[in-house]
Amino acid sequence: MPQLTVINPTITHEWNEGHLWLYAGAASTDTQIRVVSLECGTASIEKRADDALAAAGVLRRAMEAEEEGSGAVIINCMDDPGLYAAREMVSIPVIGPAEASMHLAAMLSHRFSVITTGTDDTSVVEELILRYGLTQKAASVRTIDIPVLALDSDKEATLHAVVSAVEKAVLEDGAGAIIPGCTLMAELISEIRARLAACGVSVPVLNPPLVALRLAETLISLNLSHSPRTYVRPADKLMHWPGDPIGEH
Repeated sequence: MPQLTVINPTITHEWNEGHLWLYAGAASTDTQIRVVSLECGTASIEKRADDALAAAGVLRRAMEAEEEGSGAVIINCMDDPGLYAAREMVSIPVIGPAEASMHLAAMLSHRFSVITTGTDDTSVVEELILRYGLTQKAASVRTIDIPVLALDSDKEATLHAVVSAVEKAVLEDGAGAIIPGCTLMAELISEIRARLAACGVSVPVLNPPLVALRLAETLISLNLSHSPRTYVRPADKLMHWPGDPIGEH
């Protein structure tokens, strides 16, 4: 029975139960899901500094997941913090929902748009698109000007903002597929699709956590993982993890 570890790369442990419900509810019947969060880092991932603070914890959780028998790891954040570094530390697949969703959206459409949270996150998303070699496939990055930690405070306002941004991305920017830019939007995807259909806007709206889940399950079933020649494991050397007492490594 394959086991997947979902890493919530924040210190907001209250999200773990919702993440578990989301992933376990969509996983194949023989897939076991566990969700872990970080002991050091930030409450949400919205800036490059947040990414950097989360990276060490993501690496440690990925290594623990491999040691405990997980067949793959999903980093549950659309900034994909620590993604490539984690692949250097473990041999099991490590999936970032942004990378997975962007490549799928590029297959499903001529150009895609990402609907992210705050305006400050635009350049970060654009850097990810460039990093994944998909700049020519990106129509736009639109924002809803709602911080991550406020997305759940007024779901109707969030839905209205997302649908409005999607309409502009499709009608003004020429997007043929849409990627929500925060994994916390996952529970809203069905309603977003319904409202877009009612407005006559018919484009694929991806659910990044579920895209990551299906990719992880597929890689496990195919017995495939990232190339060790691309993601070369660091040489054995002294490491000190944040939170460890001095002298423990």
